[in-house]
Amino acid sequence: MGLLYRPSENNRHPKLLTHAANPLPVKIEDDVFRVFYSGRDAQNRSSVGAVDIDITQRRIVKQHHSPFFEYGAIGSFYADGVSIGNCYEVNGVHYMLFMGWQTPGDSHWRGDIGRLVVKSDLSLELESLKPFLSTDTIDPVSLSYPWVMADEQGSYHMWYGSTNTWDAGNDEMLHVINYASSSDGENWNKRGVAVPYALNIAQAFSRPTVVGNISDGYQMWFSYRSGTGEKYRIGYAVSDDGKKWQLDLGNTGIDIGKEGWDSEMICYPFVFDHKGQRYMLYNGDGYGRTGFGLAILVNGTQC
Repeated sequence: MGLLYRPSENNRHPKLLTHAANPLPVKIEDDVFRVFYSGRDAQNRSSVGAVDIDITQRRIVKQHHSPFFEYGAIGSFYADGVSIGNCYEVNGVHYMLFMGWQTPGDSHWRGDIGRLVVKSDLSLELESLKPFLSTDTIDPVSLSYPWVMADEQGSYHMWYGSTNTWDAGNDEMLHVINYASSSDGENWNKRGVAVPYALNIAQAFSRPTVVGNISDGYQMWFSYRSGTGEKYRIGYAVSDDGKKWQLDLGNTGIDIGKEGWDSEMICYPFVFDHKGQRYMLYNGDGYGRTGFGLAILVNGTQC
């Protein structure tokens, strides 16, 4: 459906100068959603901004000038940026998950997963100065973009990015999508790799977005790079149980545009349903520098 929102260069907050990456919609009323996103300052540190959009009319209702949540102090696990994942609820409390960036000058960037509390007025508050999920023997290098959802039985599923190595031998990182489960949404049992990777085909994954249930199976869209020099594309996978997945890149249903804002890359999808229609918000060129666009499901898995 084309470009939905592009950050204006006029009257921008200094911590939201560029980009509208990782769009995350939260319904306000009727057809209006508050779409949170990760904007950047002049040093490329990201904070959380938002814009209110009528999703059916594809109309901007309100642009919020100030960040809803800012990157942290020096030494914190989110000192160099906040990239948002999705929202979920536990015992009546609404949470927003995010990837916290660290870019130390003497070593490679890395990430941990943090959690924000979403208040009733949609303001955001950091739950803890410690990461919600961090590196360990299963995830020894770096973590990214989490997606959590509950199933019909009250259990919780998490899919998140995990770096195996910064260079898989073809000058591209091996960053996979792992799976974790939880009975309470708080304590997680990591299960390791969920989505299979293939060097030089799909090996640098990011930001999974999942729909489905135990009865009908699950669908996942995500960003990926092949390792052969291509920029991000959006990929697709299917699963019966949400734990083990099959790549189905031929049925992704969306590709780069012929020209314009998403002609070089497409990335960071967010799939959601509203009034019987399935939507996808996603970013284009420059990792969200050109804003985010909208796609709709029109036939099978085609967006």
